Amino acid sequence: MRAKEHYNSFSDNARVVDLTGHERMTSLTDDALPILDGIRQWFASDLGQHVLKTESAMLEQLLPGFFGYHLAQFSVQEKPLFQSSTIQNKVVVNLENTADGGVVAQPSQLPFANDSLDVVVLHHLLDFAESPQEILRELARVTLPMGHIVLVGFNPMSLWGLWKAFAGVKGNPPWNGQFIRPGRLMDWLNLLNFKIDRAQYAIYRPPMARYAGRVEDYSGGVSRNLNLPNGSVYVIVAQKHVGSIRPVRPVWAPRPAFGRLSVVQNVNHDGLTSVGHSTGHPSGQSTGQPRREDS
Repeated sequence: MRAKEHYNSFSDNARVVDLTGHERMTSLTDDALPILDGIRQWFASDLGQHVLKTESAMLEQLLPGFFGYHLAQFSVQEKPLFQSSTIQNKVVVNLENTADGGVVAQPSQLPFANDSLDVVVLHHLLDFAESPQEILRELARVTLPMGHIVLVGFNPMSLWGLWKAFAGVKGNPPWNGQFIRPGRLMDWLNLLNFKIDRAQYAIYRPPMARYAGRVEDYSGGVSRNLNLPNGSVYVIVAQKHVGSIRPVRPVWAPRPAFGRLSVVQNVNHDGLTSVGHSTGHPSGQSTGQPRREDS
């Protein structure tokens, strides 16, 4: 069974015992834990650290532009990536318990109310999930209208995507995951009422530590750096838009304002004239002559 199939095997926050004899509170089944450990070990390697530092530098410039009350991070690694955010209430939603605490939850069944999060940071979680669309639907449910999703992933349309075609057969992370095209993710987000705000790409060198080079300087702003769509990692920012309901007003038929008013005629005080009324129609007009009584 492929790694991504193990990774998406969730349990109900069960306590399992790993190979070292330690008890772990996790939302994954016991056979998925070695896959998660392998992904975290790769992010601790030299090449993984280069990727993580590059992505952190990009997020450091992007997150201060988002405001609200609640931010949640979902990632396959444990390091918080939201230090630059000005939002006060920030939480890391883990796949298992960690030394830093946080929430342990299944990404497809989150313990948050509808429209409760202002910013969601989704870091490489979809790259190793069997049902990424299901996770996106759940994240769309908990995101506030006009809230943001910041999605970080590996780009298959890059040198790293080409490398994955050969290295993926060995089953080692990150090559055992699924790299999702940015355009495909944007289509999914559009279907969930999200509007794409920007897509930023980075890391154009081969996936080898000796060729990684230095981390790009994003202190002058993310948009000032090279942004070609064949970068090995991408950051997609999308904002949730919910259409408002327009009330249907009844259409009233036009009616004349004075169509039924009557006009009072002048009264001649000769004892033979009665008061007459006109209905406003030619057939109902009075002749103005006194009416005589028949003998």
